Amino acid sequence: MNRLTILFFTLAFLILQQSFAQRNYDEYNRMGIQGSYMLFDITTDDFITTQGTGFAGGFTTRGSFRNAFDLVYGLSFMGSNLSIQGSDGIKTENIELSVQGVQLQFLGSYNIIKHHLTLEFGPTLNVSGKMKVKRDAQSDYIITGYDALKASDLENISPINFRVVGGLSAGIESFRATAQYQYGVTNMLNRLNDQGLEKDDFEGNSGTILLGAVVYF
Repeated sequence: MNRLTILFFTLAFLILQQSFAQRNYDEYNRMGIQGSYMLFDITTDDFITTQGTGFAGGFTTRGSFRNAFDLVYGLSFMGSNLSIQGSDGIKTENIELSVQGVQLQFLGSYNIIKHHLTLEFGPTLNVSGKMKVKRDAQSDYIITGYDALKASDLENISPINFRVVGGLSAGIESFRATAQYQYGVTNMLNRLNDQGLEKDDFEGNSGTILLGAVVYF
């Protein structure tokens, strides 16, 4: 992730937050800090993957919209991990990979119990960096099921991806626990298909579980 991307997302979030505050219907508008523990994987038939963990942290704004609905904007910086099976020619093991990125959320929130229990849903936009091999010694491992595909060949995944979100939040006005599932609707491996690798029809969709909390100001 470069600094220009981070700056763009930060500015976009601040602009949305200000617009949101100005059109707030009954003056309920809270900005907060959010943090989450992540479980991350890629659903694909092309590799043998193992779910990994990660963390996300950033800013969020929640405010009343109409009737029983709130709107939620969020900007998070995310670091996630997973493993893909490969071999050095002698032994087979899990190759550890990491992905860092920025996520911008725009969610609808239905109040089951106003300000205390909500059902949340909507889209996210993710911009990520490379899927890096964490241990240099594993960079030249051959991916299981292939003859010459190296772990390092998988680094240049698609940087822009969209996800859909479903989840719950519960708590009080100043603090909420959150749980979300995010499914990637775009093929995050699509960019690999333009690199002249061993095949040209890689396909994979991210699946992410986030368990976290928000503290509102």
